[in-house]
Amino acid sequence: MTSLFADANRVQKALRSFAASSTGAWFFSRTAHHLDSALARATKGRRTVAGVVFGVPTVLLTTTGAKTGQPRCVPVLGVPYGAFLGLIASNWGQATHPAWSYNLKANPDAEVSVDGNPHPVRARLATPAERDEIWSAGLAYYPGWRNYEVRAGTRHIEAFVLDRRVP
Repeated sequence: MTSLFADANRVQKALRSFAASSTGAWFFSRTAHHLDSALARATKGRRTVAGVVFGVPTVLLTTTGAKTGQPRCVPVLGVPYGAFLGLIASNWGQATHPAWSYNLKANPDAEVSVDGNPHPVRARLATPAERDEIWSAGLAYYPGWRNYEVRAGTRHIEAFVLDRRVP
């Protein structure tokens, strides 16, 4: 996984701050996943733009589409939690939950690629206490989630616990 916020260089800190702004969130919510997907494919899942440029712990999450049943791969920030990972469903502070969260609720068996190494996982919605722990741990990596929480308004930003599973 990648560094804590304090360990980031000046450029990474500046880009994280920009991404946390309304303008940055608008821009990156429309572009980052395309760039991340391209770089992840080129590096066989070992790198994403978010990991390289922002210095945040990015993993590739492959879910099964809730409506389509098709595999859906998206880069997300992975927060070390429990036996494996937690995910924060911030969706850049938008009014709706990210598509991957609906997919995990419908089909909790998924795959997470960390540095190019795939891990089968089972996801579950975090309890309120777990959500608070994942949120606090996540803020150490990316303080911008505070801004997303404000912008999300009445939408409660959910968190998920990912546990490794035997395929």
